[in-house]
Amino acid sequence: MTTSRIAARVRRIKPSPSTSAADRANELRRQGKSIVNLVVGEPDFDTPAHIRRAAADAMDRGATRYTLMAGTVELRQAIVAKLERENGLRYAMNEIIVTNGAKSAIYNALAITLEPGDEVIIPAPYWVSYPDMVLACEATPVTVACPEANGFKLTPAQLEAAITPRTRWLLINSPSNPTGASYTADEYRALAEVLARHPHVMVMTDDIYEHIRFDGQATPHLLAVAPALRERTLAINGVSKTYAMTGWRIGWAAGPSDLITAMDTLLSQSAGNCCSISQAGAAAALNGDQGFVTESVAVYKARRDRTLALVNAIPGLSCATPPGAFYLYINCSGLIGKSTPAGKTLNEDGDVVMYLLESAGVATVAGTAYGLSPYFRLSIATAIETLEEGCARIARAVAELR
Repeated sequence: MTTSRIAARVRRIKPSPSTSAADRANELRRQGKSIVNLVVGEPDFDTPAHIRRAAADAMDRGATRYTLMAGTVELRQAIVAKLERENGLRYAMNEIIVTNGAKSAIYNALAITLEPGDEVIIPAPYWVSYPDMVLACEATPVTVACPEANGFKLTPAQLEAAITPRTRWLLINSPSNPTGASYTADEYRALAEVLARHPHVMVMTDDIYEHIRFDGQATPHLLAVAPALRERTLAINGVSKTYAMTGWRIGWAAGPSDLITAMDTLLSQSAGNCCSISQAGAAAALNGDQGFVTESVAVYKARRDRTLALVNAIPGLSCATPPGAFYLYINCSGLIGKSTPAGKTLNEDGDVVMYLLESAGVATVAGTAYGLSPYFRLSIATAIETLEEGCARIARAVAELR
């Protein structure tokens, strides 16, 4: 019998690496050190004014009580309209549930479906929380390395090889965190052909970065390409990234009614409904003027292009052009094996990240956190002056390696 008071399902997971990296950067700042923090994937814009006004109006009219567990009628209607308008997908109200951010939607979907021994296929690089959420549900994450040569994307052959009788979910994030990799309609179609041969596999699409795309095209959705998968697909999204609403904590899941009902039941006995005021703001975001989305994406693109040019000018570093999201996933294989001025050898990307933090005061996240090395992630969701300063510091630090 274990002497720990903490359950095994919790002991098997680790704190979020990106949160830990941000905490370390903030700790160094408190110590008086100059830190350029390029860790956090959070828009640096204020939430648009019309969204803030809608929240204030909701408070003024007394919309401060419990809502329906699945979310307000107003917000779910807005989500239904958004999915049809932007993605060509039709859902009924009982096929939508509002959650405390997209992260909550993903975790609770896993919690209602996974049994010990079940498997979840996760293409790597992946968002840091995916594997640990699977472990917390006493299942097994099956990570599939998707190299840069393949655009950091899962191939049909890889998917076929990863599926077993225990596979419960395939988890797809497009555009992705950390690489910005985005699946085309043809690529989705090819993956769907594999999934058609394995009807026991469900699919979860994490669409949180769908609007942060730099080619001017709409992001295709798996279900628009392969509608036959609808009854085993859960589409996850939220307002955090698109509308600079990270602190409002509103996400949602759209999918088969049995999954949505089970999520409703679990959340009713755990977290309860989402903040009523945040739901009013989210409805205004989806229903209102979308000019902010276009404007912010243009800013992100300018930041991406400038930072990409600076990074690729640094000997030993290289970065493929990300088609979406707001990160650079930087290949640092050219620094592995080099020595710092203090004589320490950089053996892996974690060493590179620590060197950049301790010697240059630039905070990033190691590729090991995302399941594919040797890389590190840099967020471009900050002012271009900050990005230029960070890159200048990185260049100086790299130049001192031997």
